[in-house]
Amino acid sequence: MEDIFQTYLTKMVCNGLIDKGNALLGLSNAALAWSNPDDPACEKLAPLFDHLNINTLIFARPAEPYRTIINYLAETSIGPITPNDCETRTFLHDLPVVENLSAEALIPILQHRKSAIVKNHGIVTYGTVSLEQPFVTFSSVCFACFVKFFSDVLHESKSGVLDDNKRKVFESEKALLTAPLETKPPILEQGPFCNEKDVHNSICQAGKQVVNLGLVDSSFGNISYCANNILYISQTGSFLDNLAGNIDPCPLDGSSCAGITASSELSAHLGIIRQTGCRAILHGHPKFSVILSMDCDEPCCEHRGNCHRSCPYDRNVCTIPVVSGEVGTGPYGLCHSVPKALKDGSGVIVYGHGVFATDATDFNRALHKLIDIERQCRIEYFKRMR
Repeated sequence: MEDIFQTYLTKMVCNGLIDKGNALLGLSNAALAWSNPDDPACEKLAPLFDHLNINTLIFARPAEPYRTIINYLAETSIGPITPNDCETRTFLHDLPVVENLSAEALIPILQHRKSAIVKNHGIVTYGTVSLEQPFVTFSSVCFACFVKFFSDVLHESKSGVLDDNKRKVFESEKALLTAPLETKPPILEQGPFCNEKDVHNSICQAGKQVVNLGLVDSSFGNISYCANNILYISQTGSFLDNLAGNIDPCPLDGSSCAGITASSELSAHLGIIRQTGCRAILHGHPKFSVILSMDCDEPCCEHRGNCHRSCPYDRNVCTIPVVSGEVGTGPYGLCHSVPKALKDGSGVIVYGHGVFATDATDFNRALHKLIDIERQCRIEYFKRMR
């Protein structure tokens, strides 16, 4: 049990989600066990296992820059916090806020949501099977709050309504941000790759770098490579820095059902391969690319609120096209908008969602493109804040 707790505690620290010692993990199997049984929060949170259909729980205080942002949003939000990014729309819906750390406050919220923010305390998330589930949710809450805060600040600054208190929080958080990404990425294995072993190795290597560089949070994002008319793609919900055994072979002719466990964006990857002829695809959720994708100056737009599905305007950020689209194969699916946008380039930003980057040979230039798009978007964001 201790090894399981340590695995996720270490992962949360390495991903910059918490500082060491600022998380409590619970796991109910034959009996309820805690990562730190002496933590007073154990007594307050134990009733959740009796009243909810859960097996695992994480209660943690986020690390900076997330902590101050989340505390500010919780204090100033009237009702739940409502980010507009894709992860929130499809996975979280909204982020409820409770006043105190108690079972009475948390149970009715967690009956309908995967997480709750406890004012000035942290985030409570749960899972019905493993600790992987609350870890993913915790990461997603941090990501969503970061994107919402910086998006709101930009919109309010441009509108002339940014108040002094929020600006002070913004300036303090700006100072805490890590240095911008280097333009030159690490060198990955060179392709093209012709056998399954080399394809798997290249995908695993690229996945680790995407996570290490902070271009994706938790298990969101996906990677694929096409060889011998087979698209090898990361499985849905898999951690990109641990893809060994989590890559599905999907023949382009549809002759296999392996795609059942493949990424939910399989259809978009297949469309990109067929329409562009590329081999390698990286899809990440870099924060400032997502933030700027939602920054639109179109006045009185009748499509406002539906931007993530369909936008009638040709948009770009730093010359990179911005398109709309939802996960899946529906009328507004990414499989329609993303491949078309990539025909004349190797990178595209999806509104509120993330970046797709491609290459014809291997993941080197795709990773370079992913890094460069986020670097440019970060620079552009602070230019717009002047």
